[in-house]
Amino acid sequence: AVLLETSVGDIAIDLYVKEAPKECLNFLKLCKMKFYNFTLIDRVQKNFCFETGRPLFDESGPQSIWGKIDGPSGRFFLRNLKNRIKHKKFGTVSMVNDGNGLHGSQFLITLTENADSLDGKHSVFGEVAEESHDVLRKINDAFCDDANIPYQDIRIRHTIVLDDPFEDPAGLPFPDASPVPRPEQLETGRIRDDEDIDTFKGMSEEEAREAIRKREAKSHTQILEMVGDIPDADVKPPDNVLFVCKLNPVTTDEDLRLIFSRYGKILSCEVIRDRRTNESLQYAFIEFERPEDCEEAYFKMDNVLIDDRRIHVNFSQSVAKDRQWNFQFPAREQAKRGPGGGLAIKDRSGADSGKYALVFDDDHPRDRDDRERSRRRSRSPPRHRDSDRDRDRD
Repeated sequence: AVLLETSVGDIAIDLYVKEAPKECLNFLKLCKMKFYNFTLIDRVQKNFCFETGRPLFDESGPQSIWGKIDGPSGRFFLRNLKNRIKHKKFGTVSMVNDGNGLHGSQFLITLTENADSLDGKHSVFGEVAEESHDVLRKINDAFCDDANIPYQDIRIRHTIVLDDPFEDPAGLPFPDASPVPRPEQLETGRIRDDEDIDTFKGMSEEEAREAIRKREAKSHTQILEMVGDIPDADVKPPDNVLFVCKLNPVTTDEDLRLIFSRYGKILSCEVIRDRRTNESLQYAFIEFERPEDCEEAYFKMDNVLIDDRRIHVNFSQSVAKDRQWNFQFPAREQAKRGPGGGLAIKDRSGADSGKYALVFDDDHPRDRDDRERSRRRSRSPPRHRDSDRDRDRD
């Protein structure tokens, strides 16, 4: 077993010494020689694997222990074709194939389960202990460039051999103490591994989560801008437009205008419909003249029952109207309003009479009596309403 002390945490590796003895011998002795000290994790393929084991500023490049003993002729060794171990586990460790069926010092660790594409190409010789999986996840989350190289260096600082069942090969040099890094090994032109770039330093957990949420939202808007869904990543949605969803298909523009006009002047109100069938898509946009009225409607109308459906209300995140982008949101001047801007319960004639009522969940003093009347009407059997109507006609 080996412990890799990295700049993001310790990685404990359990070796398959019986199943892959030559690979384990090579890896153990390289660790004992401190060959991996200060090497970078130079390729991180998110949710797949990362590679390491290439020495920096070393003319000899990656090589096995036999390259140290026999010179250039022993730099690589043949892949063991009898090694049939699969890359099934998260944290599987294997020697990297140089493309010619040869291994040196480079190795990879998987960041996913069932990395089948690696089977038969790279030789599995161990796995990362479960207690070190969190470190692998940190590496997986590293910010990388297009070449999968982390912007901030992640490096192996030290290696500790915990258990070595193999004898030391003759002629293999071992240092008396851990080597000191050379300046060129630490200056890679990227953010140093020991540089503190914690953007959440001094923040509470809630503040850090909010900062992460904003950063992710900004990233998502930049993607939307690149694919052409929005004109500008910095564009802000209007603060006087409400988004209303979960509508009953029978609810019309006029119905919503009448109901929401109690909170202020409405500039436009539209239920979005299918272009071909003209059927309601069961959501709408309502534009108020004043943001204050829009905010009041947001707090009062969410989860209200309209036409037997509990609606959901939120501030619009659409920027289509302001920028005339893709979707044209038509603005129509309000033609009619409820008396005094209040809420009018719809009274439709015919078979649907009395079917549509609106009920508030919160207690609004001005409309308590109206709500009680509307509830009684909605609970009344249709035949009673019809008989009442007949008596009114008489």
